[in-house]
Amino acid sequence: MLTRWTRPNKAIVAVIFAAGVLPAAAQGPQTTPFADDPHLSITPRTVDESARIAAAVAPTRDFTRAEPFEVNPGGKATVRRRTNADAFSQPSGGMGFDRELDFKVGNGLFRKIWVSAPSSTVGSDGLGPLYNARGCQNCHIKDGRGHPPEGPEDTAVSMFLRISVPSDPGAEATEITEFLSTAPDPVYGGQLQDFATPGQKAEYRLGITYEDVPVALSGGEIVTLRAPTYTAEDLRYGPLHPDAMLSPRVAPQMIGLGLLEAIPAADILALADPEDADGDGISGRANIVWSHEFDRPMLGRFGLKAGAPTVREQSAAAFAGDIGISNPLFPDDFGECTAEQVACRAAPGGGDAAHGGFEIDAEGLDLVTFYSRNLAVPERPDAGAAEVLHGKKVFYDSGCTSCHTPKFVTHRLSDQPEQSFQLVWPYTDMLLHDMGEGLADHRPEARATGHEWRTPPLWGIGLTAQVSGVETYLHDGRARTLLEAILWHGGEAEPARQRVIAMPPADRAALIAFLESL
Repeated sequence: MLTRWTRPNKAIVAVIFAAGVLPAAAQGPQTTPFADDPHLSITPRTVDESARIAAAVAPTRDFTRAEPFEVNPGGKATVRRRTNADAFSQPSGGMGFDRELDFKVGNGLFRKIWVSAPSSTVGSDGLGPLYNARGCQNCHIKDGRGHPPEGPEDTAVSMFLRISVPSDPGAEATEITEFLSTAPDPVYGGQLQDFATPGQKAEYRLGITYEDVPVALSGGEIVTLRAPTYTAEDLRYGPLHPDAMLSPRVAPQMIGLGLLEAIPAADILALADPEDADGDGISGRANIVWSHEFDRPMLGRFGLKAGAPTVREQSAAAFAGDIGISNPLFPDDFGECTAEQVACRAAPGGGDAAHGGFEIDAEGLDLVTFYSRNLAVPERPDAGAAEVLHGKKVFYDSGCTSCHTPKFVTHRLSDQPEQSFQLVWPYTDMLLHDMGEGLADHRPEARATGHEWRTPPLWGIGLTAQVSGVETYLHDGRARTLLEAILWHGGEAEPARQRVIAMPPADRAALIAFLESL
């Protein structure tokens, strides 16, 4: 079960070639890019390198000591583990002065508070007219996770609802096999915004109620899960479409994104097993999405359902949808306002001729992308502790590594030294998995069904409370502890969940200690 990474899935690779991502002539044993970002300056691996990489990423069988380089999960880009809320806000280790300056300028744009147009601060206007937050950092708190609102006084700044309606099969992205066609809500668009600039109406207010779900564990322990119900309340533009599908989203942590982008697509596709050919019960699938940047299908990597192919496109989409800031990939200065929201579309924009008519231009978007790519992964000083090693063995024995693939080696990149040819430990396969009815949102996204989610990376997860000030996990923050997050696993992960429920309490404690060490 732990050797799934060795078998390329030719059916998925064929989808990529059929979609025109690479010409058929590019197929061959040494071809690795497949659907990688064309902007990456990749040096192909040699046969010798491929053999060394296969040995380096092979699953360990020795749990008596830490593996070589395991204390540095981000490779040479790893940074010292800090004990304050800035643990996720450091630039990649070993970064040169000039590149660190770009990182700091990108940080300034990431932290910027945008204002409505027109404004005397021309470089900062263009907010909205509808928005979920006034700046990137407002959602990604200290570059970490957001959280659902806790009580009536807590606004939902780092959480919102995506929305879509069914559309005609094949109406879009017909080049992608198994694409699930959806469309934005005709009135409310692709996500619901709970804030608006002066003179405009916010779309809604997020409502959440919870129901307690007790789970009995071995040893007499009872864990109470909270099952959420989400509602779009105080709708200001009329009712939702009768077939509207809503999906909650909490902002994820930001560390290691450039390293995840630098993992060869071929290595991710090799993990896919959609028909469960090996019979292990795990059927990971690649999400193939349409790239707005490159106007073609690509492997989805980012977002909770792997709906974005690159860090740059994910950043551009967040500017447009979350803040209402136009940019080269999403140029509408009215952001998410639909044709039905006439006053919203007529509101003044902040596009500036000096910035190509956008509210953030290509240079600014590239700086935010650079910043996002280079938020460093902290070290793991306790990787060799006895209880952590015990928990690591429990993690492996329980089958968790069937989805949370421990390690990869990144591309050799001539222009990104921080991400180039590094052994990294993200604990994700970047694939979609059916997580069962309990976590289902019943809303498709590209090839992802309403039961599927991308395996989230686990690096840094033990620092969540330290960075964000509160512990919330999963796509909607319903889990308040790591154990609660595990107990919400279903579908393909149900056997692993049952093992955790039945294992001796000491093994569960060690498993949590291992996760907290990441």
